[in-house]
Amino acid sequence: MISIIILSQISIYALKNDFDILFEKRTKPLTKLEIIKDAYKINIYDTLYELQQHNLNATQAKDVIILGEQLIEKNWNEYIQTSNNKEFEPTFITYYIKKIFSFKKLSTDNNILKINIIRNVDNKIQQLNKDLQTIEELNNSNGKLSVELIDRIYSQINSINIYITNLINYDLNLAINEKRDTQKVFNVLTMILNFSIIFVFCSSIILSILLINNFKKLHIGLEDTVDEKTKELQKLNENLEKRVKYEVDSNRKKDLIMFQQARLASLGEMIANIAHQWRQPLGAILVIIQSFQLKAQMGKLDEEYIEKKAQDAMHLANNMSDTLEDFQNFFKPNKSKEIFSLKECINDSFDLSKYVLEQEKITFSLTLKEEISILGYYNELSHVFLNIISNSKDALSATKENNRQIKVIVKRINEKAKISIYDNGGGILPEVLPKIFEPYYTTKYKSNGTGIGLYMSKQIIEKHMRGSIKCKNVYYKIDKVFEDCTLFIIEIPIAQKETTNEK
Repeated sequence: MISIIILSQISIYALKNDFDILFEKRTKPLTKLEIIKDAYKINIYDTLYELQQHNLNATQAKDVIILGEQLIEKNWNEYIQTSNNKEFEPTFITYYIKKIFSFKKLSTDNNILKINIIRNVDNKIQQLNKDLQTIEELNNSNGKLSVELIDRIYSQINSINIYITNLINYDLNLAINEKRDTQKVFNVLTMILNFSIIFVFCSSIILSILLINNFKKLHIGLEDTVDEKTKELQKLNENLEKRVKYEVDSNRKKDLIMFQQARLASLGEMIANIAHQWRQPLGAILVIIQSFQLKAQMGKLDEEYIEKKAQDAMHLANNMSDTLEDFQNFFKPNKSKEIFSLKECINDSFDLSKYVLEQEKITFSLTLKEEISILGYYNELSHVFLNIISNSKDALSATKENNRQIKVIVKRINEKAKISIYDNGGGILPEVLPKIFEPYYTTKYKSNGTGIGLYMSKQIIEKHMRGSIKCKNVYYKIDKVFEDCTLFIIEIPIAQKETTNEK
């Protein structure tokens, strides 16, 4: 294809150039020669004839003849210049094509003949100009022209015209020969182009056949490879399905075990809280019983005293019963989602831990500008709060001696409730912070923690409540003093959005 394009451009360029040469070098000079012939015929020959017939005087005839001589000289010089001009030469491309294919240089074989003709014309023109200068002298002899002079001038004009005609014929022959050369070049290039087209066409067919056969072999090979890979993938998928099923079952068992461990750990913590909360009322009841014994021994036991102390004992027993019922309800599983007050859930969670917080001298504050209802699992969310409270209590107990605080701020942002829980326990170590939600990761002694509390909290918030939980260290203002604090941020959808999604 490249050779075809190159050859086509060469042929077009060569043919155009040769045509320009043929037109410029051969055609235009012919017009100059024709003008010279016409000048000799009209300006000189006819003028002499009119002078001979006494239709013009010698002065008028001389003016016309001088004008004709100028015209002849101008066109003759232009002809000579054009003939000798090297600008009008064939292109090197045409030159080498002619050389390769042995074209004869027909245009330059008779160049000597042309030089001789031009030399003869020059001599005749000079001799004629000398004879024409005698016209004014003839006018002084009463206008009678010498027959001998007129015949000589006529003879010279005829000779010049014959020579000019020979030049015209010579240039025409050269133009014809150059046209034949150009035609030969065109034929040769056309033949090469046709051969190239046929060659490219045949090569394209052969190449197409080879490519098709190669593609067929490649396709067959790919089909075999695909079949083998498909079988391998099928086997791999079967194994993967088994492995995935096995891993899912294992993870479920692990989650159940971890959740059970978390609840057992919380249960032990709750039992400790119950024991702590029962210790004071039980002591008070024992004091009441001892007062009965003392009054009986002293003989001062009366009905009014018995009634009053019995009411006190009943009140203490009811408080103990309420405390037990509160902790019992916490461990009841939730079968379905329910709408509950977020404020109530937070307060209940802190109430369950209030004796532990009081023992560690930790104060709690809740800031909530509007009532927010949540659609979810009450006990599970309360369990999340208890895990965070437990971690905050441990951090505060280990780092601060006084002014231990846990601060909870609840805000409504669009259709979500944002719960921010701060404690001024100094924050979490940077190398520990990214790992706190991983299972079985703990910084406590194994007797004091299992490392699954925050992991289970994350599972509850993200999977059960469709929310998010994260933790970071902040520099926060507590009681007008900025301190290093730990911040847990929980975001969960509010009841309205949950209800809409359920529908």
